[in-house]
Amino acid sequence: MTDAEPAKLLTIGGSDSGGAAGIQADLKTWTVLGSYGMSVVTAVTAQNSLTVKDVAWMTPRFVQAQLEAVLSDYGAAAVKTGFLGRAELIISVSALLQKYKPANIIIDPVLVNHRHQPMFPDAVRQLYFYYLLPLADLVTPNVTEAAVLLNTSTLDSLGKIRRAAEKLHRWGARCVLIKGFRERESVVDILFDGGSFAVLRQPLIETSNTHGAGDALSAAICAFLAQGEAMATAVAHAQQFTHRAIPRAAYWQLGGGHGPLAIFSEE
Repeated sequence: MTDAEPAKLLTIGGSDSGGAAGIQADLKTWTVLGSYGMSVVTAVTAQNSLTVKDVAWMTPRFVQAQLEAVLSDYGAAAVKTGFLGRAELIISVSALLQKYKPANIIIDPVLVNHRHQPMFPDAVRQLYFYYLLPLADLVTPNVTEAAVLLNTSTLDSLGKIRRAAEKLHRWGARCVLIKGFRERESVVDILFDGGSFAVLRQPLIETSNTHGAGDALSAAICAFLAQGEAMATAVAHAQQFTHRAIPRAAYWQLGGGHGPLAIFSEE
């Protein structure tokens, strides 16, 4: 008797040499959740817990070659995009996703750094609306990324977050998850499916070791969707998974700055 084949999941994003975020966080998450992780690298970063020292970008041709290699053979039960950052990469990735039409496409718009500062030219923001949101089964910006994406002021209330989610839905995303709004002693995520809102709260954990939390969350959603869960259930389970990984690493001091989550096991 052999074990059942795992769900095949694909991450399209950047490599974090510090191991906390990017495709490293995605692949760790998928291993813990029993899925088979594959990757298309858009950029290789030289970074640690304190700073990103350098970035080497892959060419659009090479990103396309990686996507063709994976999707033409393995296929994917779910795909997530992360660190794209360049107009030509967004267009290339969009073209291949439209060609192969994988199920469960999650767009995680990595647009700001850990200091909540925009990282890319405005053209990158605009291209999300035309090339990625129309493909998204789910888009997962944090509060700052949602404001940058919509070129609007700070989303400092649940009412503003709801209106932002509705705008992103009108641009084509089937579901919208806006993450990380702090409300007193809680962290609130808002999920909008085009018809109704779900408000997901977790207790606030005071720690700076949250580098890669957004990646882990979107990766976990991929895994649960591939296992057949409905969107709202997959998001809730992924939020719980990520929330469990934060306190296990809350007091780690692996480096001098912003540390990772403890994505090791579910036991």
